[in-house]
Amino acid sequence: MKSVLSERNALHPPNIDDIEHRELSGTAGQAVRELAAEIAHTMDSHSGDAAAALNDPVLLEQISTRAGDLPTEVCTAVRPPATVHGACVVHALPLSDSEFGPTPPDWQTAAQWSTDPGQATGSLELDIAMLLLAAAAGEPFGWAGQQDGRLVNNIVPAAGHEFEQSGASSTVLLSPHTEDAFHPLRANLLMLACLRNPESVGTTVSSVRRVRLTRPQRDILCTPTVPILPDVSYGSAFERADAVAVPTLWSEPGHETETSALTMRFDPAYTPLDDAGPEFREAYAQLERELERVCVVAALRPGELLLVDNDVAVHGRVPFTPRYDGTDRWLKRVNIRLPERPRRAAESRENGYGQQIVAPFPPAPPRQTAPVREVREERNGAVDDRGSIGHT
Repeated sequence: MKSVLSERNALHPPNIDDIEHRELSGTAGQAVRELAAEIAHTMDSHSGDAAAALNDPVLLEQISTRAGDLPTEVCTAVRPPATVHGACVVHALPLSDSEFGPTPPDWQTAAQWSTDPGQATGSLELDIAMLLLAAAAGEPFGWAGQQDGRLVNNIVPAAGHEFEQSGASSTVLLSPHTEDAFHPLRANLLMLACLRNPESVGTTVSSVRRVRLTRPQRDILCTPTVPILPDVSYGSAFERADAVAVPTLWSEPGHETETSALTMRFDPAYTPLDDAGPEFREAYAQLERELERVCVVAALRPGELLLVDNDVAVHGRVPFTPRYDGTDRWLKRVNIRLPERPRRAAESRENGYGQQIVAPFPPAPPRQTAPVREVREERNGAVDDRGSIGHT
């Protein structure tokens, strides 16, 4: 199945001017790191080797309880993106390259090193910092079938996976996609933190609320036609017979004609488009072209966070050549559910291909969703006003 962005257009120059930016003051950023270090130290003295495991119940209780100790500025910085672009860059957690050791060759090694006293301890402390930030934003969770259920995933290039459509790839374009689009319990918000990115490898972001589609095209894509299958990080040989067709697009009730109300569920690399008719395939292709047209690229620097609204924007990665010498790009990822955004009732009928979430944190109270800021863009000489509708 083909990717959203054509290979020839994949290498956009790094450009995050269109993405919302938020600044963490040095004091606030340091508060996050110091609290993470304090919790890690407390756990070391409390339970020895078990403390190093990120799923330790005492550790998770500490994170859940003490996330409220973070400065208000931190909680404000990790709220969902507030513009039509569906993404924002948060600058920046203080960190140094030397505290993490070399980039691990795969996520398994990363997990092992984070609990090995002989390795640099910064990776585990940053895992705790990520969970503190995620708990301030909503409900962090993981997947039992992905990276052994870890709540913080390590994204590094892995030898032998260069050309697959997963976070372990490198040489191939990682097609823009909704994270875990196959599952009804997918994240509302995705948090990516950069530890290392020496070649400024870009993360692509495209918002469905910036695309231009005809009403017939939207109607076709709002009709459940084909399923979305799990990606290779969950295994293979999933039963297509039990797959449920899902809509690619939908809108909030009462706002069906407004682009500013569109939401999306999209993963072309794992969507059996050949099973659909020609009208659907053409409408889907037009959506792909539009997502390419509005694509922007964020080349994250160490300490920067990228927040992606997983209901509004797709994300991917441009190709790069891995070195496998301990200096490669290294990101950390956390999935976050927002209690103020219930899923559509129709999704409750999906089986999620048997994939179970790992959700050890208590449910967060719903909070008031800020409306999307008004964005005025020139479209062929006309002003386009978008972004007055929030999620419900």
